[in-house]
Amino acid sequence: MWGFPRTRYANCNGSSEAGEQTEIVVNIGGVKQVLYGDVLTRFPETRLAEIVQSSSAGSEELSSLCDDYDPDTRELYFDRDPDAFKCIVELYYYGEIHMKRGICPICFMKEMEFWKIDPDYLDECCKSNLSDVENELAEIAEKVKTILVDREGDPSGTGWQRFQTFLWRLMEKPESSLPARIIAIVSFFFILVSSVVMCVGTIPDVQIEDAEGNLTEHPTLELIETICIGWFTVEYILRLLSSPNKVKFVLSFMNIVDFMAIMPFFVVWTLTSLGTAMMELANVQQAVQALRIMRIARIFKLARHSSGLQTLTSALKSSFKELGLLLMYMGVGVFLFSALGYTMEQSHPDTLFTSIPQSFWWAVITMTTVGYGDVYPKTTLGRCNAAVSFLCGVIAIALPIHPIINNFVIFYNKQQVLETAAKHELELMALRTSDGDLTVVSRSSRESVVGSELWDKPLTSSHSEFHVPLVKKARAKGGMEPAE
Repeated sequence: MWGFPRTRYANCNGSSEAGEQTEIVVNIGGVKQVLYGDVLTRFPETRLAEIVQSSSAGSEELSSLCDDYDPDTRELYFDRDPDAFKCIVELYYYGEIHMKRGICPICFMKEMEFWKIDPDYLDECCKSNLSDVENELAEIAEKVKTILVDREGDPSGTGWQRFQTFLWRLMEKPESSLPARIIAIVSFFFILVSSVVMCVGTIPDVQIEDAEGNLTEHPTLELIETICIGWFTVEYILRLLSSPNKVKFVLSFMNIVDFMAIMPFFVVWTLTSLGTAMMELANVQQAVQALRIMRIARIFKLARHSSGLQTLTSALKSSFKELGLLLMYMGVGVFLFSALGYTMEQSHPDTLFTSIPQSFWWAVITMTTVGYGDVYPKTTLGRCNAAVSFLCGVIAIALPIHPIINNFVIFYNKQQVLETAAKHELELMALRTSDGDLTVVSRSSRESVVGSELWDKPLTSSHSEFHVPLVKKARAKGGMEPAE
């Protein structure tokens, strides 16, 4: 039996002797503890305070406040977590609650709800941990809900709406079906082929001379490029037509990249079709060359089929503060050491530091430890300045690297948990469907599965027993265990 130290309080007459107090014995999951009425009544709206107020009543009223009551020993039994109760009872002695390590925040909030304790008594550090867990569970629920909606569609929609949903899943959701996965693989193949053709086409030995003696791409490579652009164009148009929100689709970053990968081909084709006179203009030739270079944007199309690239993008977005610190450190260092280098090298007749702005280049390649050697100090003080500059550069670059890597690891692990949880849910649905125990999920029931409701409602239907505690187990172990 465990307990907290008993504090003696002076009575109303100022005497140091503590008055006669009510004692209650509680059994929390097999662990007994003696609590005192003067301590529990400090928070009269809680369940324990209600027990103290009802201690003089009959056994029926006390039984309604606990899971079991022994009138002989006046012991109240609660089928609750004893470890969580240790944290709960701290409120009556210290005025605030801290969750111990290893206790699930969501389960602890249910314990506080049972004991009728306001969540405001939870300390701020524990509230932030609870918020992180709730956000993670909401993301898992949203991903599962999205997959369910993509797989089932809207049976009440019209023929065109059902066809549009089918086409959207086929072009945008590789995990929805085998044909969609095949289309994603084919698209990935065309991206690689187009990128390789773009690179090979710049090799002089592969190029041919036109009528004016200028080197151009080989006709075979141009044909392959045309086929790839044709695939990209058809894919983009089908995805645009089937998109449920076309404005959001057009303004999406990855769709802008897709458009920029297609647009240069048609612009160059249009300028070429206008005739030789138009192509002889210097500005038009420069524009055509710039548009050809823009074809490198299609390599970013790989991010649509790579969760690793998507995770890297998310990690960089969350690391803007660290990247800003890195740029600030480098900017201050470049300005300082370039000015010192210019000043110290003025005494040498063959100095390579002709101005401070020109010395910026030397400072950048020195602080980043690249060291091309095209600009270098020739005086003793200049070399000392160079040594200090690259040492400071190494430190400045190394400082923000760890937070950036940590953000990437966090996003990558979260992505793996989301994918594993969604996959496990779909496998469980397929298993129960084969047993005839799963009914069709309505759209309204799926939309209700968000946020904290995850712990009260199944993610599939009213007949499903799969709850997010299984996901919690997966998050702790890094993988999903088979359902029992």
